[in-house]
Amino acid sequence: MVNLSVNLNGLKLKNPVMTASGTSGSGEELTDFIDVSKLGALVVKAITLEAREGNDYPRMAETASGMLNSVGLQNKGVEHFVKEIYPKIETLNDNIIVNVSGSTVDDYVQVTKKLEKLPKVTAYEVNISCPNVKQGGFAFGTSPTIAAEVTARVREVTDKHVIVKLSPNVTNITEIAVAVENAGADSVSLVNTFLAIAVDANTRKAKLSTITGGLSGPAIKPIALRMVWQISKAVKIPVIGLGGIMNAEDAIEFLLAGASAVQIGTANFIDPTVTVKIIDGIEKYCIKNGIKNVNELIGAMI
Repeated sequence: MVNLSVNLNGLKLKNPVMTASGTSGSGEELTDFIDVSKLGALVVKAITLEAREGNDYPRMAETASGMLNSVGLQNKGVEHFVKEIYPKIETLNDNIIVNVSGSTVDDYVQVTKKLEKLPKVTAYEVNISCPNVKQGGFAFGTSPTIAAEVTARVREVTDKHVIVKLSPNVTNITEIAVAVENAGADSVSLVNTFLAIAVDANTRKAKLSTITGGLSGPAIKPIALRMVWQISKAVKIPVIGLGGIMNAEDAIEFLLAGASAVQIGTANFIDPTVTVKIIDGIEKYCIKNGIKNVNELIGAMI
């Protein structure tokens, strides 16, 4: 029997597979397809202090090897999450991770404070990297100083696990990772989407209302893998890898590159059962290769 459990600096997961924020709503959406309790953790869609309508349509477009989106953090605000959504999902998984976002540093603090009373919320993923809002996360994720400030302010108001989600749209992602580690982050997740554009040759218009959006899917996997490898060498805290993971082999590659856990995003739109298939695939890989503990794979790239 293979031990699939991992320990992310105190955050214990039964296996290293999570959903990626924004790709399966609050988790309820997956219950018709999988037993959500089988996941290492459920990461819910970004929550902000006030409700947001998101960007105008169209805000999603397919590309040759990935997906472009500019949803813009649409959600009904933290009070709605606490009163209406959390009671419906609190029994789905022992680890519910809430992606926290905002327009100001104080927004992040206030959202975190309001979530503190929810026992099944075991960690916060501080989203300083969303490229699809005019104000907010993207700006925080491109400055080591501001990224550290957001992290430190959230750290002050919680003893729960703090993950900081990093943007790949920077000159040097390593200095951002080191800055948030020094500011109190328990782990980092990377990468968020890459700023990109899709154009319709027939209409001569951009396919998204915002013109630019965030590219995810197989197209970004090699770059995400490089960044995960790079950051795992630069920080002592665990790295959660994401970016174009479509199957178990992809997930194993991220573990070998230095990730202690992985998040599955775009693949959920193609196959909502993919997360469980990836968990099963990792176990089969371990059995086939005589690996008794999945932790043996972490950073084991030769």
